[in-house]
Amino acid sequence: MITIIFMLIFMFFVAAAVYVDILRYADKPASAEPVKQVIIVESGQKFKSLSEILHKKGVIRHPAKFRLFSRIKGHDKNIKAGEYVLSSTMTPKRILEIFVIGKVRLHRITIPEGYNLRQVAQVVSRAGFGTQADFLKAATNADLVHSKGIDAQTFEGYLFPDTYYFTKDATPEKIISSMVKRFWSVFKPEWKNPAKTHGFTIHQVVTLASIIEKEAGVAVELPIISSVFHNRLKRKIRLQSDPTVIYGIKNFNGNITRRDLAKKTPYNTYKIKGLPPGPIANAGTKAIEAALYPAKTRLLYFVSKKDNTHQFSTNIKDHNRAVRKYQLGH
Repeated sequence: MITIIFMLIFMFFVAAAVYVDILRYADKPASAEPVKQVIIVESGQKFKSLSEILHKKGVIRHPAKFRLFSRIKGHDKNIKAGEYVLSSTMTPKRILEIFVIGKVRLHRITIPEGYNLRQVAQVVSRAGFGTQADFLKAATNADLVHSKGIDAQTFEGYLFPDTYYFTKDATPEKIISSMVKRFWSVFKPEWKNPAKTHGFTIHQVVTLASIIEKEAGVAVELPIISSVFHNRLKRKIRLQSDPTVIYGIKNFNGNITRRDLAKKTPYNTYKIKGLPPGPIANAGTKAIEAALYPAKTRLLYFVSKKDNTHQFSTNIKDHNRAVRKYQLGH
């Protein structure tokens, strides 16, 4: 009987010593030198396999102790799948917490103002999220577009320019949904009133904003360029915007010609009256505001001064003079 008692006491102290050793282990990083490693946790992956990978990558020491600590905490079966960035300076305790809460690695995507669908697709693909073709397929899915409350055939104009963060497994649909959600969070409810005042639908506002975005070189000119287009629309003068012509050219080579300007397409505002059928790019907040709140002017023309700014005119005579000065060098 006494022997059994001594054995139990001995086992208790051994267990206590192991427990204390495991707790100390959990608070001690593998190394003082920071070495970052990308760890992929597959769905259904065995915890033993994961611990061996962590040890092999130098993120933890003693994988058996890591497994035991995880069992003590009751987290060995609560690991979230995903892509993680871990460091050898992290304690096993912190590493386990990261796995349990699912603090996965996020990849950044930055969409500049004025990018069109194809350019957005390039950015997304280069960031490692599938192919351009996959993204464009989703971005031109009319059923998906309508499901987001957009009266259009594609998401052109509604992929709001911003910086986004996604997990590695993000699908084109998920990426698009985040960008569209951002658009609707930026498009203020009170903006619907000036849209109605101008006789515009939201889609027409987005379309005009995209043209303004592509024409402007500096933010200060956005409302002025907007005023030119508003004045032209009121007078039923064609917008004559080069960026709209370019948008309608398949495989544009970077050099717009007179032949391009003469070719009638749905987006050639030298040939069609009013706005084109849809946006030609994804505009930022300031361009959308400019489309709704144009400067009060009598301006009808503008020409590039080749320094990102424009010369504005109220009549064709002054405009032609500006063209000769800034474009022809006369």
